[in-house]
Amino acid sequence: MIFYESPYRLVKTLDEMAEHFHPEREASVSRELTKVFEETVRGTLSFLSDYYKKKPPKGEIVIVVSGKKD
Repeated sequence: MIFYESPYRLVKTLDEMAEHFHPEREASVSRELTKVFEETVRGTLSFLSDYYKKKPPKGEIVIVVSGKKD
């Protein structure tokens, strides 16, 4: 699943995704794609939420969440 999100709502969105999809669901957050300060961080939804609570993001955000594993 692919989501576009504002940097101001990123942590709240990651927390809600962790609640609905499961905190250990794998995901990635990419920002500033195709620009000088491009960054991608991968991990679980709970890890990503904690990461961006400590390091608030700037720029355009894309969240990619893995599908449900059987």
